[in-house]
Amino acid sequence: MVLHPSIYAKGIPFPTSRRGWVVVLLQLFLLAGTALADKKKTSQTEPIYALPMPDVLPAAPVPDPPLPAIGELHPILRHTATRQQGIDVSHYQGRIDWEQVALNKDIQFVYVKATESSGFVDEFYLRNLYGAKRVGIPVGVYHFFRPNASALTQLENFRSNVDPRQQDLIPIVDVEKRGKGSLSQFQHRLKAFLDGVERMFGTKPIIYTGVNFYAKYLAGRFTQYRFMVARYAEEFPGLCDDVPILIWQYSCTEEVEGIKGHVDRSVFLDRYTLADILLNKK
Repeated sequence: MVLHPSIYAKGIPFPTSRRGWVVVLLQLFLLAGTALADKKKTSQTEPIYALPMPDVLPAAPVPDPPLPAIGELHPILRHTATRQQGIDVSHYQGRIDWEQVALNKDIQFVYVKATESSGFVDEFYLRNLYGAKRVGIPVGVYHFFRPNASALTQLENFRSNVDPRQQDLIPIVDVEKRGKGSLSQFQHRLKAFLDGVERMFGTKPIIYTGVNFYAKYLAGRFTQYRFMVARYAEEFPGLCDDVPILIWQYSCTEEVEGIKGHVDRSVFLDRYTLADILLNKK
């Protein structure tokens, strides 16, 4: 029997008996196990010290298409002195010198507050109505809608104090309070009041509101009406619905000769003129 040279390299004595051969074989098994463990350890640690493979760079992201400019969504309009303008007044302005107001040729129409909710009547309503008519300024009325009062009682208040035959302009319903009820209740009550005013005047009233109020509480539900919209800024981009906006109230801090303190100022938009708000009397 020829023994492997590694036996002598490891210093294992040559066996001279059967027991010696058993000892040699056990030592050989131990050597083989140690060599296998060293090989496995080397294979596990080698990748740690290997040079890393270069990262695969992801493809450049495709940019989103550019958003259209605001002017392409809604044409931006500016209030100018060349357009027909108007004012709206109430008891807050006190006694108005209508002869002095009439000298301002930029003022082509006026809306006066008549009623509010179920029982309030503006104390200067008739004074302002007759004053504007006396100097030849076309005049109309508005009712301040209160959502927590019933539509029926508000209509009774409006009918009891407003005579359509005295009006030159289509009436306005001022809607800027949401109330505490559900949204559907608010919208149902408002629609009932608008229907009552329409029966009274023979035409749909104009709704007055703000840009944000419209987006939150009126959008999509009153698109059959025309609007007067308040936005106190240099530019007016429009509403979230494609509805007719006849008048833009662009300021609440204007000064007009004949009126003490500040007054709301409005302007017709787009192609609209005084003819679009005149009441067609039969």
